[in-house]
Amino acid sequence: MRTNLRIVGAAFVAALIARTAFGEAPSAIRTWTFEEDGADLPPAGFTFARTDGGRLGRWLVRPMAGAPSGEKVVVQLDDDPTRDRYLIAVGTEPVLRDLRVSVRCKPIAGKIDQACGLVFRYRDESNYYLTRANALEGNVRLYYFRDGKRQQLASWSGAVQADRWSELRAETRGDHLVVHWNAEKVIDAHDATFVDAGRSGLWTKADSVTAFDDFTVAPAEPTGTAP
Repeated sequence: MRTNLRIVGAAFVAALIARTAFGEAPSAIRTWTFEEDGADLPPAGFTFARTDGGRLGRWLVRPMAGAPSGEKVVVQLDDDPTRDRYLIAVGTEPVLRDLRVSVRCKPIAGKIDQACGLVFRYRDESNYYLTRANALEGNVRLYYFRDGKRQQLASWSGAVQADRWSELRAETRGDHLVVHWNAEKVIDAHDATFVDAGRSGLWTKADSVTAFDDFTVAPAEPTGTAP
C-alpha cells in the first residue's frame, strides 16, 4: 500500500512540475467583470499593445445598460480607420499553454471592421494566436501572428450580429485549437506555431468600437476531455 501511495504521489508531483514548466498552475483561473474598475479608466490587470500601424487604441471601463454581468464593461473606443491596425489588451496573468479562454463581446460600430477577438499564447505584440468574429463580414476566423505577419488557419461563415452580446471561446491543448461561437463549435484545427505558455487578452481591428465583458482565462480540462 505504501509503495502504491508513493507511486501515485510521485506521479502527481511529476504532473505538477510538467504543468509548472509551461507556466501553468492547476488552480490558475481568472475572470474579469470590470465591476471593481473605475469608470472612464483603463481596466486594471491589463497591458495594451498594437500590431502594425495606426494609433495605440483607447480601452476604457464604461457603464453600459444590458451588460452581461453587473453594470460595467470595457470598450475599445478609438476609431482610427487604419486597416492594418490590430489592438490588444492583454491580461498580465495567468500564463497558460493549455487553456480555455472566453469573453462576451458586442461589436458597436466601425465602417472598415466590427471585430471582437481573443488572443492566447501571447508572447508579444508580434507573436500570438488570435480568434476573432467580424459582424461586417459574417465570419469567425483563427489566425496566428508571427513576427507581426498574420496567417489564417481556418474560417467559418455564419451569423455574427452587431450591437448584440455574443460569446467567443477558444480552447487549446497541445497543437489542438478549437473555437466556439455562441456555444457552437465553429473551428477545429491543429497548428504548432506557438507551443509554449503565454498570456491571453482582448483584440479589435481598424476602426472597430467593441465592448467586452466576462473575460475568463482558465486551464484546459483534463486530458481525455475533448475540447
